[in-house]
Amino acid sequence: MKYKGIIFDLDGTLVNSLEDISDAMNNVLTSLNYPIHTYDAYQYFIGSGLRNLVSKALPSSNNSEEQIETCFETMINEYREICTLKTKPYNGIIELLDNLVSQNIKLAVFSNKADELTKKIAAEIFPDYFNNAIGLSTEVLKKPNPFEAVEISKNWNLKPEEIIFVGDSDIDMKTATNANMFPVGVSWGYRTKDELIASGAKLVINNPLELIEIV
Repeated sequence: MKYKGIIFDLDGTLVNSLEDISDAMNNVLTSLNYPIHTYDAYQYFIGSGLRNLVSKALPSSNNSEEQIETCFETMINEYREICTLKTKPYNGIIELLDNLVSQNIKLAVFSNKADELTKKIAAEIFPDYFNNAIGLSTEVLKKPNPFEAVEISKNWNLKPEEIIFVGDSDIDMKTATNANMFPVGVSWGYRTKDELIASGAKLVINNPLELIEIV
């Protein structure tokens, strides 16, 4: 089948945002005199939205809903200020996007990051590639709910089967499967190849340019 569109996850797939996210949350933890975490630890906190990350980062003894909500708001304010400070595209991503654009492949971003921040990062780091950048607006629509992915396919006038869904997590692979899109995992993100395959990846690529062969 010839694929006509690609939906990308953002963090761990298009960009390495680990340090900015970690720094923002660690700033919040430091302000409360709570233990901070390493970048390696945050690698496993990322993927289910920043509110979930806050819950995982807080000490278990200070993890009430009220505390999570308060720290989440503070973390968002911190992260908004630094979200493109250290965040960069992975090697080969810009070359990949240039190639896909030259083939008239439709491109979109669908992330569990807050919608405002998803749009900000996509606009600042990829100003010429994504008209469609959708983040989390309500918990109900969080991946692996396929609703937003299917809406993108409708806006493109494409069948879901004509679209590749690219991501670095089990949640992305489940989203692709739920949307009836072709799930492609990336090995350079925040999860292992085995995790991706176990969650439904039909293919796991080690370099962004490998995606061109699939298209």
